[in-house]
Amino acid sequence: MSDNPVTAVILAAGEGRRLEPLTNRRPKPMVPVANRPLLEHVVEAVAAAGIDRIALVVGYRQERIRNHFGDGDDWDVTIEYVEQSTQLGTGHAVLQAEPIVDGPFVVLNGDRIVDADVIAATRERVLDGTYPTMAVTTAERPREYGVVSLDGDSVVAIEEKPEGPVETNRINAGIYGFSPAVFDAIRQTHAPGELAITATLNDLAAADDQGVTAIPYDGRWLDVSNLWDLLTVNAALIGNEMGAEPDSPDLGNSVAVADDVAVAGNVRVASNVTIGGSTAIGSNATIEANAVVENAVIFPDAVIGAGAVVRDAVVAGNARIGPNATVAGEPATVVVGDAVHHSVELGGVVGDNAVIGGGATVTGGAVVGDDVRADAGVVIDGRVESGAIVRRG
Repeated sequence: MSDNPVTAVILAAGEGRRLEPLTNRRPKPMVPVANRPLLEHVVEAVAAAGIDRIALVVGYRQERIRNHFGDGDDWDVTIEYVEQSTQLGTGHAVLQAEPIVDGPFVVLNGDRIVDADVIAATRERVLDGTYPTMAVTTAERPREYGVVSLDGDSVVAIEEKPEGPVETNRINAGIYGFSPAVFDAIRQTHAPGELAITATLNDLAAADDQGVTAIPYDGRWLDVSNLWDLLTVNAALIGNEMGAEPDSPDLGNSVAVADDVAVAGNVRVASNVTIGGSTAIGSNATIEANAVVENAVIFPDAVIGAGAVVRDAVVAGNARIGPNATVAGEPATVVVGDAVHHSVELGGVVGDNAVIGGGATVTGGAVVGDDVRADAGVVIDGRVESGAIVRRG
């Protein structure tokens, strides 16, 4: 362990309902991008920042996280687990780590990818005795996040997803530095609904004897809020990490593979296949002859049938896209809960173990649930609930 150990508390208990059906079988932090779970990218950044002790706050489908990361040896860190059995907000999640945190610590989200240097900067601040701190970045659509008002390097207020106009594009980056004193502060926070850590930070920012210090950050900040964000984040990771070197693909004749493609081990690619840019193909996947796959996230064990076209799409584990099927719709309007999103670049999402029949068409923005069976030649649009059967006529 380090001479001055700082623990990283990573929040990974959430379900991620906006990513359904991909989160029906796995917690959101275990959804893969560039062929590795979101949370693995976070753990690697923490290790690169010089922190070798991690507390993972787990809850929903936590066995998937525990089985993947174990004790952390594969990442040269020590991982301990604490459970948030009911998801009652980020403040409540941080509180669950109290029994194993005995000094300054850094908090970050298990589903948001950032550079190691901002984690290291936060670590250095808390080692110097500067806390609480929070990283502040900028966003094109700040109203979708926590908008931060500053006075110099002091946080004045954080307003979560404001409805009215905003005067700044500065947002909460979701990386915090604390001392154990924050646990009492969280318990003293009175806020309606779920207990968010930002409610406590607002209380501390307003306190005469406290204050919250901002750490400016303009590096990589990759957030997955909705299904189509997986494509954006996947493309960014492949481009930055140059994950195009395939481990051990079985490539047929006349296969065209773009430079920015990540291919995992034991992938089988038949003849005359085209794999376009910004594509990740998971382990044991099969791409049959004459298929076209571009700007796509293909989970392990999926099968893309002969002559199929899959663009701007996510195909989950063990799903099968039939021969000559198409998942490559135009920009679409997608409804997620009560929110309507227009002009979304999402060809479609196909859930785990779903089967799309030969010659079928998945229209733009369609979301096909787990275990769906769709007949040959059907046209699928909108949302198809898990377990449904889609027949012609």
